[in-house]
Amino acid sequence: MVNEQAEPVRIERDGAVAIVTVDRPKALNALSAEVLRALIAAFAELTDDGAAVRGVILTGEGGRAFIAGADIRAMSELSADDATELARLGHEAAAAIEAFPAPVIAAVDGFALGGGLEIALACDLIYATDSSAFGQPEVHLGLIPGFGGTVRLPRLVGPARARELIYTGRRIDVDEAVAAGLVAKRFPDRASLLAGARETIDAVAANSWSAVALAKRVLTDAAGTPTERASALEIEGFGDAFRTEDMREGVAAFLEKREPRFGA
Repeated sequence: MVNEQAEPVRIERDGAVAIVTVDRPKALNALSAEVLRALIAAFAELTDDGAAVRGVILTGEGGRAFIAGADIRAMSELSADDATELARLGHEAAAAIEAFPAPVIAAVDGFALGGGLEIALACDLIYATDSSAFGQPEVHLGLIPGFGGTVRLPRLVGPARARELIYTGRRIDVDEAVAAGLVAKRFPDRASLLAGARETIDAVAANSWSAVALAKRVLTDAAGTPTERASALEIEGFGDAFRTEDMREGVAAFLEKREPRFGA
């Protein structure tokens, strides 16, 4: 693996897999404006690589936190206008992750709190170690989630559970996170977490890249929309699949009883 980007966010490439790491372990990988801009830049760089990147693992350095939250010390000096701009930046970072054409797995080892959970929620899947903890504790600071928590958390765990977590600000452990549908898979330690995320991306990469990208587009765009609109998006995406060479190859391979040879 070759390091391609300096702190506070670095990119490593291993074949078709990219590992994006928030690298501020002394600050528990807290989200400053600098970190948010670096995340936006990292996903823009990977997007420019096109189909060369079949999946991303997003994680935090240090083993204590994925991302412990926003940088509270920096936030303490913000005006209301400054805070609004920071929230816009947080939403832009989350949107960059959500819009990335290949699957993104949040590999959580430790705390994913506040903005950290909101960044994880922008990913396609959350995998976590047994020592992980999750929460939206903003109300303890007289705040509300500002990087998408009120939008994405209800979609994943349901409105009632999301309200309870946001209103109380309590933390939940990995057992409750799995039961709530927040965490897709759990692992005993960081090594098995990263290996499990890589195994999933390898399985995805064996499929048609164009089909996976279309499926992600429809899932993302349809989230939270009325059934009629969501159905229209799926119909459009299904039709778009028929415009791809991968669809022709996949159907031909099935009929000829052979493995498909999808393009890059």
